[in-house]
Amino acid sequence: MSENATVEVLGPTYEPGKPNPEGEGDWEKKLTTQEAMLGYIRTADRYWYAEESYGSEKRKDPA
Repeated sequence: MSENATVEVLGPTYEPGKPNPEGEGDWEKKLTTQEAMLGYIRTADRYWYAEESYGSEKRKDPA
């Protein structure tokens, strides 16, 4: 493509309105026991606040 080529720019390609995916944010309904809820929260805390890297963020070789 040359530097002066004309490119068609698309306008908005979404439907107006507020997104409302099914089941988003309903984690409390999926976890029926208090122990299950506490386990979910502990895992989330470990993900965000752990000293070491988590999951796919771990490096095989240190920098």
